[in-house]
Amino acid sequence: MLIQALTAQGFAPFGDLLDTAGSPDKIINQGLCGRYHDRAEMDFMAGRAGLSLFKAEPRDLPLPLAMMERHPEGSQAFIPMSEHGFLVIVAPDADGRPGQPLAFETAPGQAINFHRGTWHGVLTPLQAPGLFAVVDRIGAGDNLQEHWFETGYVVDRA
Repeated sequence: MLIQALTAQGFAPFGDLLDTAGSPDKIINQGLCGRYHDRAEMDFMAGRAGLSLFKAEPRDLPLPLAMMERHPEGSQAFIPMSEHGFLVIVAPDADGRPGQPLAFETAPGQAINFHRGTWHGVLTPLQAPGLFAVVDRIGAGDNLQEHWFETGYVVDRA
């Protein structure tokens, strides 16, 4: 599976691309700051939105993909705390299992929000530091489903 550049249109079935494309919605802070307002569809069942920090080890390419996961109770936003892109792997739902995976690489300054129930790979920085702010559901109950492939995939650049 080859990695493609992340675009809002290509990622739309799986979630929201968070970036500063286009003009800001509002200029604030004495005209020194552009606000790009309400860029993600945060969607939580019972529970609340929480902000956590994740520190992930960088991965090397080619990357074996043996498992995907999803969160049926809430969306999940990954906001890198560095100027590096990262790998995003998603798949459409195919009768309760992940369908054919797709791989995207974000550009520096881009973040993503997975829609609730979207099959995705694990957090995959390609460079250190792998530090991310994550906004997701905090609440009681199991919000994780995993699927292990019988035959895995390999993710790489062209």
